[in-house]
Parts: sequence; structure tokens; C-alpha cells
Amino acid sequence: MIAPKFITFEGGEGAGKSTQVDRLSNAFKKQNIPLITTREPGGSDGAEAIRGLLVSGKPNRWQPKTELLLHYAARIEHISNLLKPSLDNGKWVISDRFADSTFAYQGFGHGIDLRHLTNIHAFAVEKYKPDCSILLDLTVQEGLSRAKAREIDEDRYEQMGHDFHERVRSGFLEMSAKEPDRFIVIDGSQPVDYVALKVIESINKRFDLNLI
Repeated sequence: MIAPKFITFEGGEGAGKSTQVDRLSNAFKKQNIPLITTREPGGSDGAEAIRGLLVSGKPNRWQPKTELLLHYAARIEHISNLLKPSLDNGKWVISDRFADSTFAYQGFGHGIDLRHLTNIHAFAVEKYKPDCSILLDLTVQEGLSRAKAREIDEDRYEQMGHDFHERVRSGFLEMSAKEPDRFIVIDGSQPVDYVALKVIESINKRFDLNLI
């Protein structure tokens, strides 16, 4: 049996990550593959508490450096209390966002020096890195339109300007181009069923699985 893997979904606001996490996890469950799904920021009790500070309130609630450190505080809790134990116990992990989002949002979006961010990342995350990251890409205009239609309270990032989100999207695309062996880029503007099929086909090919 293949060793458990760590899969992440990345992308801007409204890209459909949560929906595709659910679709892919259902495909795993049909094959009785041990699995846990999670999200960032969040995924463990402490990380979920920090999440509330990050995703609600006014856009300028935090200085960019403060925001960055809060994300990594949540990530340390997430790794220690969920990610590491799950992988050690033979469970695959599928996460709605991980560290690539921090590089995209706080690095490219807010303009934090990527050299400093990389050093913090190495200290906080250590060896944990996704085996595969699925980037759901779509235009900022469409993504924000979808996000606003959800009418949820966790809308702090959605309130940030269009230019900010363009930088975030560019960051994701730049990172995916630099790591083509890890990233799978899928057109997130396509219908949900089409995207789900492309995700499953890609995961089957990447890990020699037979998900349906």
C-alpha cells in the first residue's frame, strides 16, 4: 500500500477549494483509503481560535508582519496536533490551504520580503511540505464575485482591494511555475463537476490510484 500523502488545495478567494476538498475526500472514502480533511488557518483547536482573528474584522486589522506571524502560529498548532499525527498514523491528509497561501497573500499580496518569509517558514514548518498542491486558478473578478455571493462572516480578505488579489493570483502562478512537479494547475472557472473530474484524474496519475 502506498504511504500516506499530504495534498493541498490552493487559490484565491472564490476558487472553489472547499467544494473540491469535499469531492476528492468522497472519492478517497469510496476506496476505503484512510483520510482526514482539514483547513488553514485552522485544523486544530488552537489554530481555529487564531483563525477567528485572521479571517474576520476590518482589512487593516493587523499589520502585515503581525498577520504573517499569526498564520504561522496557527500552522505550528495545526502541524503538531493534526497533520503530523495523521500522517504518522497512516492517514492521507487533504487541506484547504497551507503555506503556499501565506507566501501568496502575505508575501506577494502584502509585499513582505520573501527572504524573511522563507526563514520564518523553515523555522516553523520544518520538514512538512505537500506532496501535491492543486491550484484552482480563475480571474480575480470572478473569484471575488463568487466569494461575495456566499454571504459569510469570514470576509476580511475578500474586502482587500482588487490589486491585492491580482498580486496574490500572480504569486500563486509564479510559485506553480517554479515547482511543476508539485503543483497541478486547474482552471477553476469551469463547472464544479468538470473541475472535480480533472482533480481526480490528476491525483490518480500522480499517485497511481484508482479513484472514481
